[in-house]
Amino acid sequence: MSRFDGRLAVLFVTAFVDMVGLTMIVPLLPYYATDFGATAVVVGFLISAFSVAQLLSAPIWGRLSDRRGRRPAIIAGLVITAVAYVLFGIAASVWVLLLSRVVQGLGGGTIGVVQAYVADASPPESRTKSLGWLTAVTSLGAVAGPAFGSALVAIGGRTAPGFGAAAISALVAVFAWRYLKETAALRASGTSPQRGRVTGRAAIRRVVTHWREPASRLIWIYTIAIGAFYGTIQTVPLLLMDRLGITEQTVGYFIMYLGGMGVIVRSVLLGYAVDHLGEPQVSRLGIASLAAGLAATGLAGGGMLLLLGFTLMPLGTGLLFPCVTGQLSRVVPGLDRGLYMGVQHTFGGVSRVGFPIAAGFMMDNLGLGVPFWVSGVLVLVLLPLTSAMRIPRSAPSRPLPATDIAGELPIETAE
Repeated sequence: MSRFDGRLAVLFVTAFVDMVGLTMIVPLLPYYATDFGATAVVVGFLISAFSVAQLLSAPIWGRLSDRRGRRPAIIAGLVITAVAYVLFGIAASVWVLLLSRVVQGLGGGTIGVVQAYVADASPPESRTKSLGWLTAVTSLGAVAGPAFGSALVAIGGRTAPGFGAAAISALVAVFAWRYLKETAALRASGTSPQRGRVTGRAAIRRVVTHWREPASRLIWIYTIAIGAFYGTIQTVPLLLMDRLGITEQTVGYFIMYLGGMGVIVRSVLLGYAVDHLGEPQVSRLGIASLAAGLAATGLAGGGMLLLLGFTLMPLGTGLLFPCVTGQLSRVVPGLDRGLYMGVQHTFGGVSRVGFPIAAGFMMDNLGLGVPFWVSGVLVLVLLPLTSAMRIPRSAPSRPLPATDIAGELPIETAE
């Protein structure tokens, strides 16, 4: 057992409980908003407000954690999230709901910090598996949260979920303050490690202008793949209703299957695949599976093809996203790790806002299955970005040499 196992266990408990609180609130938001007179468009803005605030704040949280430590950033994010839930509980207008979503997004910007903590606290050869376990436990939290929120509404009325989620966040913040320790990598440099060389704005600009660099390639893979999946999966009930007659009473079972498959892939299959194939090859397998799953879902006119699509999509995301994040943690300098994790979520946040809008437009004008086909093609086009990159065994302490950045050397997998 690694000496970091205890720290990761505390972090996983923190992440699980935090996700329970988040998913208690999200399914209730449309009901609350429409009762306050919001239209469907306004509800869409309320949903997107979280992602916008998260993508703007993620690089700031990442750089702060690089300079001051992961632990204080995680705890601060939990406290801010608790405030957001209190606002949700007392909301009596759409504007207060909007404020609560913005504040919640600011607190949720620490997701990159959480991933950086896992990367710091795991040996290079175990990072992808640890990140897979992180997403597995948060997926379990996402399964438990909605039911808990509905139960609180039945017991305590409409204010109960907001105050309940606030209490959960406050308690987990206290738990993290008491038991979550700073990672050894940052403690070795003191509580205020050396300042990284890159600002958030410069890192974002570099991803756009130097897309051939390993870090930029990985971030673009993450951005397009996560947008293609989350942008279309939010519209899948419309496809299911039209082609299979699935209603709101039964659609939840399909979503549960997706979530359950994701947990199985990340907790059981991912580690075995990485050990035997290496992260770059598993990333390629994830891209191919996700692309095929999206295409199969778009073509589905019956149960078997739909089952294939709903199996391949979580297989692809479960293999791809932890591998991409694990490799990213090793191609950037250790003192910039939190920043680049945040930048990754900034780009991913933009795609999670843009892809659903594009998917809705294509459904209205071109057909219900078109967004899934187009997304599948876009994901498949990512395969060339996985070639001709060298992934070092550990994060460099200095910028990568020109030959590495130019992508002239083959990928070197962790042993």
